[in-house]
Amino acid sequence: MVQLPEARDVAPRLATGAFLLNSGLMKLRADRATAEGVHGMAVVAYPFLDRVPAERFTRLLACSEIAVGGALLTPFVPTRLAGLALTGFSGGLVGLYLRTPGMRQPKSLRPTQDGFPLAKDFWMLGIGLGFLGAARPWKRAVSRRRRAAFSRCHHRCCRR
Repeated sequence: MVQLPEARDVAPRLATGAFLLNSGLMKLRADRATAEGVHGMAVVAYPFLDRVPAERFTRLLACSEIAVGGALLTPFVPTRLAGLALTGFSGGLVGLYLRTPGMRQPKSLRPTQDGFPLAKDFWMLGIGLGFLGAARPWKRAVSRRRRAAFSRCHHRCCRR
């Protein structure tokens, strides 16, 4: 049975999903100069990405944004699963913000003018972590069943 997202999760899923989907679609159509700029910034934070060609990296990044945005916008994708994808994706972007020189004020997490566009990734990380902590109704049902079974048992081993 498909379980739709709870009402409290709809607005953050729509807003974040639409943002990521739009960003991914824009990067998918990026020209060579844009791809090199995006790749160059990523290489500063994650040097191993230097082995990936700029246009391929930007296309992979775009596809990742589209996939995560689509998962958030698709109602039958469980919120916890969409949150896992969002947390992983935004965690990498937060790492980019933290590792790139000039994005933060000295000895602070506060963004500089250049870092302000990347600071939004903290919001996405927070939303993803919130989705991961979403209530799990099946856990409550299991514990209810265990409590009921325990209360019916009259063995000495169960009455501690």
